[in-house]
Amino acid sequence: MTEVAVRTVFSTGIGAFELKRYYQKHMFLGTIISSGAALAIVGLIMLYGYLQSREVEAVHVVRIKTLAELAPPPSMTARPPQIQVAQPKIAPPSIGIPTPVPDEEVTEEVKFATRAELAQMAAPITAASSIGTGGDSIVIDIPDEEFMPSADEFVAVEEMPVQVYDEVPVYPEMAERAGIEGVVWVRALVDKEGRVRDAIIQKASGTNAGFEEAALAAAMKNRYKPAIQNGRPIPVWVSYRVVFELK
Repeated sequence: MTEVAVRTVFSTGIGAFELKRYYQKHMFLGTIISSGAALAIVGLIMLYGYLQSREVEAVHVVRIKTLAELAPPPSMTARPPQIQVAQPKIAPPSIGIPTPVPDEEVTEEVKFATRAELAQMAAPITAASSIGTGGDSIVIDIPDEEFMPSADEFVAVEEMPVQVYDEVPVYPEMAERAGIEGVVWVRALVDKEGRVRDAIIQKASGTNAGFEEAALAAAMKNRYKPAIQNGRPIPVWVSYRVVFELK
């Protein structure tokens, strides 16, 4: 029994040799596979670096800043066929050829004005300018009323009129007896001499007690320092308030 056991152990040693031979085979295959996998990983890393290092081509970008730059959308319907229309044939105009005429029919030579004559013709017309040799003259005589602005016309001035005399309105007797008070807004036209040419009621008192008539009568007697525009007096409208109150 002991001898058999010893042989059995010895036989087990022979099996270990066979396993060692297969081990070397599988070890060689594993080395080849692991080496190939490592080379593949290295290749992928190099390929990725190469792709990253490549210069990216610039993309053409069209920027539209306004709606006017947008092209019209394509038509959804088919375009009708274009009909060719024959253009009428028109003969080119013929160039006129001057024909000789007798000397009696020839017009006299045209005389052109000199620079001095043109400057004289372009000179501004004064209040009394002589024209020609006959002694005729043009006199500009425009009445002042035509230069008066309307009540609703705005006139730009450098200095507004300044009142130098204020006529005190007469308190209406009927309003004074009834104890009525009121306020009237007057709009007056002051000419370039400081006189009042016209006066209107801008806002009435609403009492119908005679305040408006009294305010207009006093407005025509007021005096002003005229308005100034470009260093010269001009007519302009002014507005002011008249208060009627009992003391």
